[in-house]
Amino acid sequence: MRKLVLFPAMIFNLTACNQPPTGNALSEKLPTQFTDSTDMTNNFYDNTETYQLPVKELTVEGEIANPGKVDFSVLQRHTVIVKEALLDSAGRDRFAGVYRYDGYSLFDILEKRIVQKANSEEFKPIIDMYVEIENTKGEKVVFSWGEIYYPNNLHRILIADGVSRIVPSKTKELWELPSESKIIAGNDLVTERNISSPVRITIRSFPKSFKVINGLSLMFSGQIRLFNHGTNIGILTGRPPELNEITYNTIFYGRGKGIHSTEPFTGLMLKDVFARTYPVSRENLQEGIMCISAEDSYRAAFSWSEVFNRNDQQEFLLTETGPGEDGGLFRVFAACDFFSDRAIKSVNEIYLGY
Repeated sequence: MRKLVLFPAMIFNLTACNQPPTGNALSEKLPTQFTDSTDMTNNFYDNTETYQLPVKELTVEGEIANPGKVDFSVLQRHTVIVKEALLDSAGRDRFAGVYRYDGYSLFDILEKRIVQKANSEEFKPIIDMYVEIENTKGEKVVFSWGEIYYPNNLHRILIADGVSRIVPSKTKELWELPSESKIIAGNDLVTERNISSPVRITIRSFPKSFKVINGLSLMFSGQIRLFNHGTNIGILTGRPPELNEITYNTIFYGRGKGIHSTEPFTGLMLKDVFARTYPVSRENLQEGIMCISAEDSYRAAFSWSEVFNRNDQQEFLLTETGPGEDGGLFRVFAACDFFSDRAIKSVNEIYLGY
């Protein structure tokens, strides 16, 4: 966090654009937060005062050895900047404001929790895990484990205890400020996961058993079976012809085996292929959890939002191999991940819910 520095020849005006929050929001300001309301620096994101958001007691439970309360006093603070939008009654995006949020990252909050997977005997890797976060109203949102610990850009999911507006320099429009702590999903386009007053985090592994097949000499699946909450809703056997391919250049590097290749990946955006199969809804935005499995039952969990609702253009690709090629027919590539572990070969099933 930046400290206030006094220059003898400069006087900062700390009152411009510092209107208190509207609605039910609190007007308590964070006393140590530097405010550069006269734009004397090149930082656009500290020009208005920061207001405190009361944080409720937060507990962590689920598939871990050490459940308990979160001690925020030992955690490092982080900042994200977000453009917020919600779904209106017609299912369209409704702009809600632009803010800087300060708080504590989900990465740090869960870092020292010792995972005890319920399905560890069947599948040891942690990539089929996810977390469910609940607030005082009973609302729930989910984040995949990979979304928290595997992305190229870490600490983008916060429990926010401070907020300030990012005010347009010409219109001076003041968005309404929240009054309670919030979950902030920094990579979401539609920010329905930014719910208020979280009180419980539950760590889970995707609760479906798969038949594990070890040591396949040639792994190939000619189709992908699609499921929605346990119901088979379709099959994909080929590339949709109306969609255009894109290419990502990458350093393909695994957490265990290290470098795999530096070859580019070309394919279709996963969200475009399955947009009609798994359509946008408030329920999917908040609670949608997916599992993508391979022919040998290697699998990973993905939140619906990280696949279909990104604001950073680091998309998931569905690539296609030649007929009978080892690792084909379809593969998933996660451009948003630092590691390659959630790149699934020979995809044979995709589940939304269970």
